[in-house]
Amino acid sequence: MSLLVPLYVHPAEDPDAWQRLLAAVDRTYAVVVNPASGPGREPDAAFVAAARALRAAGARLLGYVDTGYGERPAGEVAADVVRHRDWYGTDGCFLDRTPAGADRLAGCRRLVRRVRRLGAAPVVLNPGVHPAPGYTRLADLVVTFEGHWSTYVAAYHRPEWTERHTPERFCHLIYGVPEALVPLAVRTATARGAAVCGPVTGELPNPWAALTPALAETKD
Repeated sequence: MSLLVPLYVHPAEDPDAWQRLLAAVDRTYAVVVNPASGPGREPDAAFVAAARALRAAGARLLGYVDTGYGERPAGEVAADVVRHRDWYGTDGCFLDRTPAGADRLAGCRRLVRRVRRLGAAPVVLNPGVHPAPGYTRLADLVVTFEGHWSTYVAAYHRPEWTERHTPERFCHLIYGVPEALVPLAVRTATARGAAVCGPVTGELPNPWAALTPALAETKD
């Protein structure tokens, strides 16, 4: 199991979390860099230093970009990808709030092609739900669940079409996980066909403000 790590806390606010992340990058699929719900208006020196340290440790970095469920202009999305790349040295992008319906598939395809031409790799889509099947062919990784642990336990349903793809194409981001149950959350994601996950103990409005305890677990 690889861990996708959205750590949405400033390095100056919780430097210990960023230091612990440095020591565990070998367990991560990638780290999402998110200074200001995107790259911000100018480079953030603390994030520049944190990103440089993570790259030196071997981490793969994704720049956080909000797509507004497909409503945000593609030029703005692309500009954010470029800022992340130029300011923080990101490898790929984490496209958040992407659409999920078949009617938006063509537009999302054009967007992914555009950011790939900018050098973004990998490209991660986060509709937060199972999208129309065609989205899986666009991205390197698709987040098919983002939600609370209680919902994940009680109401998660895996469509049959996902079984035609390898687990490495899917990620589950789960918040509100009791710390003692984080290993169970990882095992559950694996059983449900996701080779990448991100279980955290935090709650809304920003459950990603703390590092996932899964990084401290003993390797299998």
